[in-house]
Amino acid sequence: MPNFSGSFSGRATSQTTIALEDIPNHDLNLLEVRGVQKTSDDNWKDAKITYWGTADLVGGSGPQRGYFVDVHANGDRDIGTFEGKVKTAGGQVTIEGTWKYSDGTGQFKGLTGGGTYKGRMTSPTEVENTWEGTYELAAKVRAA
Repeated sequence: MPNFSGSFSGRATSQTTIALEDIPNHDLNLLEVRGVQKTSDDNWKDAKITYWGTADLVGGSGPQRGYFVDVHANGDRDIGTFEGKVKTAGGQVTIEGTWKYSDGTGQFKGLTGGGTYKGRMTSPTEVENTWEGTYELAAKVRAA
């Protein structure tokens, strides 16, 4: 399985927060973020990422999980899931967790792999993320 890494900067295109009344500072968040992948791996270079995430936060920290799709220049897609933690400390919001592929279309049909991510919110609507991991294209497995 090839190792690869990269980054993206994204902007929230939709964001909703519901303040819960069960305990102080408890919020449920739902957001959509869009950006462009930056990596030296030609399979993912300049792919357009969209992810949808939920976070269950108390005092700005708690678990997050969601789904992502990368749309590649030729229209093929890879899709997957992620889960991790959001932490707020000293006014800085950071995110960290794991991700994995669940499938794709075209050359990414049957894609497997996964890895880790780390990032931070640079504003209430902007995020910077780095990631690393491994992947296996199903076409490569069938050809072997």
